[in-house]
Amino acid sequence: MLGGTFDPVHLGHLRSAVELREALALDRVHMVPAAMPPLRGEPRVSPAERLALLRLGIGDTPGLVADPRELERDGTSYSADTLASLRREFGSEARLVMALGHDAFLRLADWHEPERLFELAHVVVIDRPDHRATLPEPLVDLLAGREAEESETLMARPAGRLLRLRLPSRMAISATEVRRRLAAGLSVRYLLPEAVEALLLSRGLYRHR
Repeated sequence: MLGGTFDPVHLGHLRSAVELREALALDRVHMVPAAMPPLRGEPRVSPAERLALLRLGIGDTPGLVADPRELERDGTSYSADTLASLRREFGSEARLVMALGHDAFLRLADWHEPERLFELAHVVVIDRPDHRATLPEPLVDLLAGREAEESETLMARPAGRLLRLRLPSRMAISATEVRRRLAAGLSVRYLLPEAVEALLLSRGLYRHR
């Protein structure tokens, strides 16, 4: 599970999903757009538009799935509820992984039911090249005894561990910067898949918002 607002989806999201699948030998990566993320502002375009852009961005990439389950639920998009849905779907013995970026990871102790996340899945932190920070004390307490040094240790059980993963490309593309450029009428070429760029521009999404 690779969640996010995908507001909009960009090449950093997609390349991370591909490299995450390769690094952990995953069957698939469910890219899950959040409808109402509890710790972020409201996304700039509708859930249906963000899902359509995500599907365009993924295209026919093997192993990547645009998963609409959070958009189909009412209320706030809690990751624990999404993982519980995936666990019901794939069974108690499936090895589930929730991947997130380092900036989101630093706030993990503030998430809804953070202990439950580890009961349902492993947590994999994707390092970003521009993020370095000391871990807050509540997060240190949450992670005590959970850290794995390698993917083989992580995948030896269905859930409960944490792995820090440095992906090869480590693309520091920011959705905030993409939105700023779109609003200003500046080029976003090579930041987004061509199909996503074309749809954004044709519909005027993020322009003057």
